[in-house]
Amino acid sequence: MIDIFEFRHRVTADEIDELGHAGNYHYVKWLQYAAVAHTTANSWTPERYDKLGAGWVVRSHNIVYLKPAFERDTLVIRTWVANMKPVTSLRRYEITTEAGALLAKAETDWAFVNRRNQRPTRIPEEVKAGFIVLPDTQ
Repeated sequence: MIDIFEFRHRVTADEIDELGHAGNYHYVKWLQYAAVAHTTANSWTPERYDKLGAGWVVRSHNIVYLKPAFERDTLVIRTWVANMKPVTSLRRYEITTEAGALLAKAETDWAFVNRRNQRPTRIPEEVKAGFIVLPDTQ
């Protein structure tokens, strides 16, 4: 199992806004990509969640922007699971440049839902067992 996962992303021209840096909403996309890549790396692929008939949906995002990202920057999005409650899980992130400059800190509160009825459901033990929880990392 991978506790802290690193996802790399190179900022593209279409992610640059009128101020000349990456638009804020792209950060949410990068968080999502990193989270899915982390769960996949821990053997919880989208297909495996499909077979289970349940999966994660976002309840809330919180992002603190510290510095801008620019076109052609290679970003490192570090992510880890900070808690795992009965039906929710908090995931944290740090977005840095490849050189190590901290651009943003973020967290996402995820809810585990039954895909058939779209209602929250308990996180199965087999899903919980697929992740290392690091509550004091950020």
